[in-house]
Amino acid sequence: MRQILARSERCLGCKSCELACAVAHSSSKTLFQALAEPQLPQRRIFVESNGEQNFPLQCRQCLDSPCVHACICGAMHIDLKTGLIQVDSQKCVGCMMCVMVCPYGVIAEIHSARQAAKCDRCLDLDYNPACVSACPTGALEFTEVQDFTHNSRKAFLKLMNSFS
Repeated sequence: MRQILARSERCLGCKSCELACAVAHSSSKTLFQALAEPQLPQRRIFVESNGEQNFPLQCRQCLDSPCVHACICGAMHIDLKTGLIQVDSQKCVGCMMCVMVCPYGVIAEIHSARQAAKCDRCLDLDYNPACVSACPTGALEFTEVQDFTHNSRKAFLKLMNSFS
């Protein structure tokens, strides 16, 4: 399964990914119209910074799925077709148990609807994550973990060769 993986050394903290995510989850799918929607769109990726380093965080699709286990109404579930954890907005009662157990703090509340929202890998965009497409530096990649680690090793070797 492909994952959204981050190269923190490339992240500028520009939050283009957050904006693209919110627009992708809006009704209109356009920035200016999304700002006028009665229910403002909710981002599902969060760029955090410690002042020196920026890091984009979104649902890690945990294998043990604490959010699914904590969901009292069955709204958080594993989609058997894709293997991804999704939220059924028709079932969500807004208890936020999923928010309390998420180890990464990446499940948000849609305030106007009192419902949980999390990264769905842009299901509506045929699993072409808007955050990845919007990242100007390529800090976000939607790739297989093995490919990501292989490329990281190659980049490290290239860096080491430059010191020789």
